[in-house]
Amino acid sequence: MSGDTAPHVVEDYRGIIQILSHGTIIRSDPAVLGSPESFPDVPGVQWEDVVYATEHGGKLRVYRPAASAAAEKLPVIVYFHSGGFCLGTFEQPNFHSGCLRLASELPAVVLAADYRLAPEHRLPAALDDGAAALSWLRGQALHGAGAHLWLAESADFTKVFVAGESSGANIAHHVAVRHGSGQLALDPLLVSGHVLVTPFFGGAERTATEAEPPAGGWFTLEASDKMWRLSLPAGATRDYPVANPFGPDSPSLEPVAFPPVPPARHPPRPRAALHGEAEGDGEAGGARSPRGGATRVLFPRTMGRGSQRAHPSRKALRSQKQRCRRAHLGTDGS
Repeated sequence: MSGDTAPHVVEDYRGIIQILSHGTIIRSDPAVLGSPESFPDVPGVQWEDVVYATEHGGKLRVYRPAASAAAEKLPVIVYFHSGGFCLGTFEQPNFHSGCLRLASELPAVVLAADYRLAPEHRLPAALDDGAAALSWLRGQALHGAGAHLWLAESADFTKVFVAGESSGANIAHHVAVRHGSGQLALDPLLVSGHVLVTPFFGGAERTATEAEPPAGGWFTLEASDKMWRLSLPAGATRDYPVANPFGPDSPSLEPVAFPPVPPARHPPRPRAALHGEAEGDGEAGGARSPRGGATRVLFPRTMGRGSQRAHPSRKALRSQKQRCRRAHLGTDGS
């Protein structure tokens, strides 16, 4: 028809995700972004896929050491993969291999949960799926002997750790907030800690590392902004509460009942200091990221057979929260 405009690309992420002017979303094979590195299998670990959300077919992959069936109960790690809310699945070789190693080397029962991806399913869909995965696990705990066989035999539901990388760490944080604010009932599960690896957060105001990003980072500010444009609700800015938990539109975290956090040696880094740190010993890992994030490994209680860490005082925890709120947030993602 005369005067019609042919559809054209209005948003593009590395040729993998494209949004056309009439709203069509085109996805290409994301394997082109994958690492050429091979990830060998890990012997002695069983795994299988199960559905945790029947309404949209959401799946998770359960891993356990094969020898655990006749051994003591193991802690449970619920893991959410990275991908900027737009890419990724537990089936990717790097994620799968990592979960095999966690199950084998800790040892632990590992649940790697997929979640709906943007832009087809914009935020907060991924957070809702993270909460649904935890609710599914709660249902397994309530079923007792009627639970999934591997969980009934091997899972210690009183030692649950919620973990994630990048966008998955963002999900882990918001699941913790929902739980700690009473929006997500998990009893009889006991969440003993959270593991946030280079959490993906943002904000309308640039941080120092965003304004002058270090050279050589493969995940650039442009890529980060594009991921947010693809995943945020239409019309939302990077101060949307999912992206910026300490932003002007976000509720206070003061009343949220987070698990106690052991102190850590290194200072909070921009947009990664959500749960606070204090001077002294603690099980918190730190790793520089291209845009100033850090690996945050927070184990309020012992994960396996190691010694117990002393919990910080209430005064120390309040100080940690205050320092977090004062911290100007940075970001990372993938």
